[in-house]
Amino acid sequence: QNFGEQTHQNGTLDVHRMVMLFGYKFNSKTQFITELELEHVKEVFVEQAFLDHKILPDLSFRAGLMLVPMGLTNLYHEPTSFFGVERPNVDSKIAPTTWREVGAGFAGQVQGISLKYELYVMNGFSGYNGGGTLRGVDGLRKGRQKGAESFMSSPNFAGRVSYYGLPGLQIGYSHYLGQTQTSLLHGLNSDDAVAVAMADSSRVKISMYGFDARYTNHGLKLKAQVYIAGIDNSQAYNEFVGSDLGSQMFGYYAEIAYDVLNGSDSEYQLFPFVRFESYDTHRKTEGGLERNAAFNRTEITTGVNWYVSNGAVLKADLQLLGNDSQSGFDKRVNFGVGVWF
Repeated sequence: QNFGEQTHQNGTLDVHRMVMLFGYKFNSKTQFITELELEHVKEVFVEQAFLDHKILPDLSFRAGLMLVPMGLTNLYHEPTSFFGVERPNVDSKIAPTTWREVGAGFAGQVQGISLKYELYVMNGFSGYNGGGTLRGVDGLRKGRQKGAESFMSSPNFAGRVSYYGLPGLQIGYSHYLGQTQTSLLHGLNSDDAVAVAMADSSRVKISMYGFDARYTNHGLKLKAQVYIAGIDNSQAYNEFVGSDLGSQMFGYYAEIAYDVLNGSDSEYQLFPFVRFESYDTHRKTEGGLERNAAFNRTEITTGVNWYVSNGAVLKADLQLLGNDSQSGFDKRVNFGVGVWF
């Protein structure tokens, strides 16, 4: 619920999402994995649906609708896996959860050097399909195709490597590279210079880098994440579709939590936490587009996660939401229940 000093607002009660996992193991090497997601009770999405075939004990081939291996939250977004009622907003605006596309590639690990990796060729964001989809306020989020009658004009690359060789510490690097998809390329005659120029103006090239780290020591949990997304051709794109997409986005967050019941005989875990976020979807702009100060946001979330079992958590938090166009912070109180089994 949002609240202010002079403004009364109703709270919102919502079954935000319910995700059901279905799968089938054909044999010791081959399995099919799906996730069906119901949002706000009335919307149904297929979040994952891919075939996993083990080529070697530590190497699998995957094909289908898969999560883009960018950052932490997109891969690990179950409600028991993050602190607070809502996922970090850095992961909503820059590497937008839950970001999934159709593709194929490989996943595995190199145990001798404690590395895990995922490497995929995937479909990209929709940048233009009868109109522009990308904009300054929420970055790339509206471009997710989600495998729902999606179209492809050029393949994209997504990969992630994580190191887990030190006790309690995991470090990850993610990379995404490619062009957005445009419907204007469908049936295009390459000799038509005007049409080619229009199609080129309706798409942008994205280079996104993600760095993350997690550390656990007894009851202490630390987490940090950084995203940098460079966007080429944003000036031509904005002029063609009438948008305000920035040429660079940047964001990060840092979080600390501690189980105050650690070391006791309690069957529960109680984690007070604090998370600081800063992200700017107009870090840079091109072609005379003025940076929008409202898109440079600072957010502080503090609260508690009470784990009543390994798969069930009660959550409460207070969020202070600010940006460079305002003085002070808006305030929001959230309460939530999360389960995962």
